[in-house]
Amino acid sequence: MKTKLLYWAISTLVLTGCTKHDLADYSPNPSQNDKEEIKKNVEKVFGVSFDANHDWCTTTSDQVTISGIPSGTTKVMLYALVTKDVKDDENQDAVVTSLYELNEDDDISASEITIFYDAPALNKGIYAAIEYNGKRFMKLVNNGAANFTNSNRTIARRGSSAENYASMTITEEVESFASQRGWLPGQKLYSMSNDAYQNWKTDAVGYSAEYTQLLRDVIFSHFKNGRQYNNLPLIWESQYVNDRVYPITTGTNAVIVSPIYKCDKAMTYGNEVWNSDLYYYYFKEEELNRYVNNGGKAVDFLNNLPKYKAIPFCQHFGETEDDVIEKRASYKLIYWGDETPELGTTTGQPFPAGYKIGFMVRAKTEYKESDGKAKKQGELYGDGRLNNEINNYSQCNFKSSNLGTDGPRAGWINVEDRLFLCFESGTDADFNDIILEVEGGIENISFYPDYEHNFYTFCFEDRDLGDYDMNDIVLQATRINKTTIEYSIVACGAHDKLQIKNINGTTIRDEKEVHSLFGVSTNTFINTVKGTSYPKVTERVTVNKNFSFLNEATQPYIYNMSTGRTIKLSKKGEDPHGIMIPYDFKYPLEHKCIKDAYSRFNEWGVTRVNSTNWYKFFTPGTVYNEGE
Repeated sequence: MKTKLLYWAISTLVLTGCTKHDLADYSPNPSQNDKEEIKKNVEKVFGVSFDANHDWCTTTSDQVTISGIPSGTTKVMLYALVTKDVKDDENQDAVVTSLYELNEDDDISASEITIFYDAPALNKGIYAAIEYNGKRFMKLVNNGAANFTNSNRTIARRGSSAENYASMTITEEVESFASQRGWLPGQKLYSMSNDAYQNWKTDAVGYSAEYTQLLRDVIFSHFKNGRQYNNLPLIWESQYVNDRVYPITTGTNAVIVSPIYKCDKAMTYGNEVWNSDLYYYYFKEEELNRYVNNGGKAVDFLNNLPKYKAIPFCQHFGETEDDVIEKRASYKLIYWGDETPELGTTTGQPFPAGYKIGFMVRAKTEYKESDGKAKKQGELYGDGRLNNEINNYSQCNFKSSNLGTDGPRAGWINVEDRLFLCFESGTDADFNDIILEVEGGIENISFYPDYEHNFYTFCFEDRDLGDYDMNDIVLQATRINKTTIEYSIVACGAHDKLQIKNINGTTIRDEKEVHSLFGVSTNTFINTVKGTSYPKVTERVTVNKNFSFLNEATQPYIYNMSTGRTIKLSKKGEDPHGIMIPYDFKYPLEHKCIKDAYSRFNEWGVTRVNSTNWYKFFTPGTVYNEGE
């Protein structure tokens, strides 16, 4: 599994105005300001009185007992489910879901273990996960426990014998949009009658409520919804693209497809999915290789294959259905033989072994844009090599998805022991417009997404009377596994001589002055002003398995060599001279007060139960972004 950095930004709050004093304003060894003076200064700076019982903590810490772990399990993980309020493509309120890794253990020798974690207090749930037999199983933690006793199961596969097939007939052919536009002249698409599809559809065993929620959490944490999330790089990273997008038949069971989800803002954009159909095609690898070895192009071979309608979505989804996960009906894919079919072609067989199967969505809504033209009509393939014309066709809206040359329109994802194909049938490149479960007689495709490690931010100010720009020291940290923490110093917005205590690695040591680690003098601001970028100073350290970022004994803290002051996280009832944020916190630029960079900070400070997600909403132009 990938591991990614958890961000800890350590910035302390001292008290003065919201403009940083020049270095000349500081005396080398200022006298200590008493608590009353500090309190008055806080009220002057922020313009409010903070909650006297505020503990300045937005993080929770706990442990999970995981039982029923089967022998052969290679890894155990914990994830936090968190949400973020955003605006969708129509500027309407929406929620984006994310899963973040909290901890992992790859030394599994017992059927029951305990694993410790820190997580955002605002999490929507904690998932435990195990990797077993090439699959990942997940359980929502309940009362500090998760049990995997029944995870090693086999899904009953239907349609394994030819007796389950009726004698089906190809009765219709239509000219493809690609043919109509001159890209593939004469290309025909084949289908049965509408009644035949209705009769061919079979009832499916639905998902449990627990699995339905898991499915939503996993898929939409990976393929986040909306144009602002271009998920095309995730498709490429999976490596199941283009020539690898094809599952291979085993010949042991029927290949079964179940549409389980669509989201297209049906009534707004002319029922796009409801007016679309799913098609498939198939071939043997050796036939493709023979064609290419004889001088042909793989794309030409694939384009010339017959395309067969598998599912008319208007017979499955409700016309106005939107954003509903439900498995209620399934469709077997029919093997029509290897020759170009004629009307009246019949078959009574499931797929033999060794065929690669490809999928295509044919969009055919008549919905007209403001210019009176239908802009969402065309054949959209999982294999991006077949999309070069439609992805770049200026007369269709599909070009605005910016998928470009060889840009795929579908990606695979596993959720426990099930396999799903996620289609981008529209224009926003989020790859969650149509979701299909594909099961039965196909060889395993295995793609379980990796999730970023959770970020934590500790904020310290280096002076009693500071400027509250929260950037005097900024640390990043991630829990790599149960006994490894990775720290990075990313910024120093102070001219005092500072040390970071309690990390004590090889590079970041108690006696090391922070500026010296970057090779600069103390009058240098490090990554707190626009136009500057210094590489992070990174360190990995070993910790106990019950380590917590909330444990004062193991928390990093700051020692100001210039003043002789020690700055730690604020405790209950103290002023906010040190706070921890469980998020990818964008710290303020130099001279930018935290209350101005984050307009909801004061609301949280005055009443600790209000605006607890203040750190997710910053004012543009007030925070540091690397490379600006």
